[in-house]
Amino acid sequence: MKAWQKVTRYELRDVARTRAVVGYGLFFLASTWGLLRLGGGVERVLPSLVNVTLLTVPLVSVVVSTVFLYESRAFTALLLSQPVGRDDLFRGLYLGLTLPLIGAFLLGAGVPLLGAGAATIAPSATLAVLFGGVLLTAAFSALGFLVAFSIREPSRGLVGALLVWLGLTLVYDGLVLGASHALAAYPLERPMLAAMLGNPVDLARLIMLMAVDASVLLGYTGAVFQDFFGSAVGFTVAAGSLLAWIVLPYRLARGRFRRMDF
Repeated sequence: MKAWQKVTRYELRDVARTRAVVGYGLFFLASTWGLLRLGGGVERVLPSLVNVTLLTVPLVSVVVSTVFLYESRAFTALLLSQPVGRDDLFRGLYLGLTLPLIGAFLLGAGVPLLGAGAATIAPSATLAVLFGGVLLTAAFSALGFLVAFSIREPSRGLVGALLVWLGLTLVYDGLVLGASHALAAYPLERPMLAAMLGNPVDLARLIMLMAVDASVLLGYTGAVFQDFFGSAVGFTVAAGSLLAWIVLPYRLARGRFRRMDF
C-alpha cells in the first residue's frame, strides 16, 4: 500500500468519527426528511434542498477542513519526519478529510430521497443535486486547505475560512447584482458569464437548478449563463468550471504545503 493510501485510510477513520462530521450527516438527514414530510413530494422538495445545500455544504466543508488541519498540525509534522513525501501526505490528508464530508452529505441527503422514491420520480434531478453537493464539498475543502496552509495562526485562519464562505455565498452575488444595476446601460452578457465562472457556489446552483427545472431561482448571472449556453451545454460548462475550482485551490494549497516550515 502506498504512503498516501495509508494516510487516507487513517484520516478517514479519524475524521469519520468526529462529532462535526456525524452531526453534519444527521443535519442533512433531518433536514431532508423534514422537507419531504412538509413539502409534499420529491419534485417540490428538491429546490428547497438546493438552498440548504448551497448554504450548509460550503460552510461546513471550509470550516471543518481548516479547523482539523490546525488541530492536527503536530501530527502532520510528525508524519513529515517519516519517509513520506509531501505530495503523498497532502493527497492523503485531502482525501481523508474530503471523503467523510462527501459521505456524510450523500448519506444524509440521499437516503431520505431514495426512501421517498426519488430514483424513479426524478432520477436526473436528484443525481444533479447530489453531484453538485459533492463537487461543492471538494471545492470548499480545497479552499479550506489553502486557508490553513496560508495563515499560520488558527484564530486568523478560522476567520479567513468564514470570510471565504461569506464572500462566495452571500457577498459575491450582491456585488454582481449591484454592478449590473449600476452598469445597466452597457452590454453585460460576457462580464456576467465571467462573474458566474468566478464563484463555485453560483456554478453549483446552476448545475442543480437547471436539473430540477427551477430556472426562476437561478439569479441574474445564472439566467444569463443558461441563455448563452443552453441547458445541456451549460450544465457541462458549469460542471467543468466547478471541477477547475477544485483543481486550482488544491494545487495552490499543495504548493503552500511543499514550502511550509512546520
